[in-house]
Amino acid sequence: MQQHQQPLRGSLIKRVRLNCACAEPSDIGSKDGLIEGVHIKTRTKRKVMSGFLDGIRCGDCECNVDWGERRNTIASVAAGVLFFTGWWIIIDAAVKYPDDGQFHHAYHTCGVIATVAFLMINAVSNGQVRGDSYSEGCIGQTGARVWLFIGFMLAFGSLIASMWILFGGFVVPQKPVVYPGIAVFFQNAFIFFGGLVFKFGRTEDLWQ
Repeated sequence: MQQHQQPLRGSLIKRVRLNCACAEPSDIGSKDGLIEGVHIKTRTKRKVMSGFLDGIRCGDCECNVDWGERRNTIASVAAGVLFFTGWWIIIDAAVKYPDDGQFHHAYHTCGVIATVAFLMINAVSNGQVRGDSYSEGCIGQTGARVWLFIGFMLAFGSLIASMWILFGGFVVPQKPVVYPGIAVFFQNAFIFFGGLVFKFGRTEDLWQ
């Protein structure tokens, strides 16, 4: 009996492998057709899963908004929020820790320098730096580039100094209160990124 079952199983497996691609829905009622139908469903699912992203289109969304005319407004608001957040954090730390032993008042120098750098970077236009402006101004193209370079040096210097204050003045000495150092760092980071957004996030084409 077992010798008869083994050839039957072998022939059944061969029939499933050879005919699984051409099984008809009417064959599902039989034993062989049921196995063949399972193979067909598995292949169909694989095809659907492998290509389900092909029909998705990102550009067909009707909620797309043309930010061309609002770019300067959005960049100005974002830069203002970043600048305000930086000063708000340092004011909160100064009010919470008024003692000079916990929060040395000389650490405010970094925020002041970052604010000066913010104003210097945005005091000259990109067109004046590139030499595309209608007038050279009072300092000319070379002066504008030097002015912008000094502004970026002050911005990066204040950001690096705030990192040194955080780690050298609070983390490494393992002071019990670390929030003032974190506040100094985030103040300068927010002012720095706010200056970048206000400088490069706006377009000068809308000024004309």
